[in-house]
Amino acid sequence: MTEQQPVAVLGGGSFGTAVANLLAENGVPVRQWMRDAQQAEAMRVNRENPRYLKGVRLHDAVEPVTDLLATLQTCELLFVALPSSALRSVLAPHAQVLAGKGLISLTKGIEAQSFKLMSQILEEIAPQARIAVLSGPNLAREIAEHALTATVVASEDEALCQWVQDVLHGPTFRVYASSDRFGVELGGALKNVYAIIAGLAAALGMGENTKSMLITRALAEMTRFAVSQGANPMTFLGLAGVGDLIVTCSSPKSRNYQIGQALGQGLSLAEAVERLGEVAEGVNTIKVLKAKAQEVQVYMPLVAGLHAILFEGRTLEQVIAHLMHAEPKTDVDFISTSGFN
Repeated sequence: MTEQQPVAVLGGGSFGTAVANLLAENGVPVRQWMRDAQQAEAMRVNRENPRYLKGVRLHDAVEPVTDLLATLQTCELLFVALPSSALRSVLAPHAQVLAGKGLISLTKGIEAQSFKLMSQILEEIAPQARIAVLSGPNLAREIAEHALTATVVASEDEALCQWVQDVLHGPTFRVYASSDRFGVELGGALKNVYAIIAGLAAALGMGENTKSMLITRALAEMTRFAVSQGANPMTFLGLAGVGDLIVTCSSPKSRNYQIGQALGQGLSLAEAVERLGEVAEGVNTIKVLKAKAQEVQVYMPLVAGLHAILFEGRTLEQVIAHLMHAEPKTDVDFISTSGFN
């Protein structure tokens, strides 16, 4: 029997660690790379990621490492779980090594200056690589604790999707395939913004009807924007759209929801981010998304409202009052003939 080739997970956060464990449980040897040598050593010795996934045992087949070049040279399949702000600076110096390799982006974010999604940055850094994205209602702790979970791997490269399904699919983790990489990835990035609003609403004691309205209007808003950018609206009715939106807008385990809750409890944005101790991509996304929506003239009142709360001193009550007065009367306004052109 031939020895299985190792797979790399780049990033030492909660989701990267959960995916590393999934791979290992399927019999795949994993090299989990992180920049922090102390964190890697602690994980090697204690077999746990106490900073981001406390109480979850790190599988014996996961080897925490700090030599990035050696990791990239050793592995043909790489799961990229780096923060959006660090992805380019970490991988660009090693662009040549990435040619021909499978790069699977796990990061749900948008680059500030360019409005590029993570897979587009990977494509720019390594044009010869094979690229896919993984997105869905995937709370890291629940995955790590073996709650039944489904996700979507998206790429026009069918063989790459199959490869990811082969190594990740397991008894508690189901992997579906899609060819709409852009739509799947955009859904994963956009929903983070609305999770902050949902956390805010929960902290302020808003009712179930209000939460449901916010989630439903968020789905209409994010789909309207995505269609304007060329995504397939039907993608947003699946796991990477409405599925991810529901879980991240209704669970206290969601990092972005936690930011919203902290804001609703009276903390400043800086205090909320500090309390969380981990990147909440929605905070990075809101500024670039508001600017882009204005540029392409897509109506996004919730995005504009959250921006006003975070950076302009408005309250959630003021934003919802505006929504009630200004929202168009059509309900499902993103599925039109123009959306399929």
